[in-house]
Amino acid sequence: MRNVTPEAPPAELDDEARAEIEALVERQRRARGLLMQVVTFAGGQVEDMLKLLPKGVRGRLDTAARDALERSYEVAASTGGRASGDRANKVFATLSGALGGLGGLPTALAELPVATTVIFRAVQSVAARYGEDPLSAETRKECLRVFGAGGPGEADDGIDTTFVGARLSLSGPAVHKLIATVAPRFAALLSQKLASQAVPVLGAAAGAGTNYAFTDYFVEMAHVHFGLRRLARGHGEAQVLEEFHKVLAERTIPVKRA
Repeated sequence: MRNVTPEAPPAELDDEARAEIEALVERQRRARGLLMQVVTFAGGQVEDMLKLLPKGVRGRLDTAARDALERSYEVAASTGGRASGDRANKVFATLSGALGGLGGLPTALAELPVATTVIFRAVQSVAARYGEDPLSAETRKECLRVFGAGGPGEADDGIDTTFVGARLSLSGPAVHKLIATVAPRFAALLSQKLASQAVPVLGAAAGAGTNYAFTDYFVEMAHVHFGLRRLARGHGEAQVLEEFHKVLAERTIPVKRA
């Protein structure tokens, strides 16, 4: 984590840094915008249908989330975070969701790895804009953390800033442990996506909309995560997060403390 915690004494927060922190808070507010709220509401209406499915089918969601994150992490080592921008990734995600929803729940489940990889690439692209090496194991690990940001509900913990206190190694077991921690929160969001895609053909439109919304949501959360990391490189972790949590508290946005 040497690229986050500076060896030289950290600089005091100036007006520019404080303004950037406030802007990151606003990004989190936008991530919980109208489109994501609509997706959550629509999915919640259909989600009761999923409860009628056999436990074996419902239980596949956590496994599907873990497998999708594992695949995305590995694929991203050689292909992600370079030329594609936010708009291109949203287009790819929208098309993927539309195709996944054509056949209802079976094709929606099959499409999850593709959608997750597209979102992961979008998150990587954001990381690169904040001075991170998008192909490094360290950056890809931080991209995984973004998937643990949770959903847009009022009771959600908000952006997870545990990149500050965590000192995970980059070994295979450590990455698997991180994925196992992130996957349940990601799976909770995926349940909304699958619920909206459960009806064949009609699910195509829902799949396109949810994938667009999910990509937009995680891109915004990635800006918050990697924006904080960039500030921490110059100003140190402690005072950056202290200011971040202060602004969050003032604006009554729930937050998961590090």
